[in-house]
Amino acid sequence: MSTTVSTPETDEICAYCESRIFDHDPICVRDCDDECGSPTYFCNYACLSADIDENDLTTGNACEWTPGDTSCC
Repeated sequence: MSTTVSTPETDEICAYCESRIFDHDPICVRDCDDECGSPTYFCNYACLSADIDENDLTTGNACEWTPGDTSCC
C-alpha cells in the first residue's frame, strides 16, 4: 500500500472543531482500511479523541484486556 505524503495548507481546519490546525498541535489521520483515502486533520489529540468517541470508532476494534492475565503478549 503506498501513500503520498504532503503538507496541508496553512489555513487547513480541524475536522472536529474547525479551528486552524497549525494554531495548535496538528494530527493527520488516514483510513488505511479503505485504500488510504484522503487525510483528515485534527488540531490536537483532544479533538481526535472527541471525534472517535462521538462516532463510536473504537466499537469492535479494540483488544480485550483482562488485568492479571499473564498469558497475553
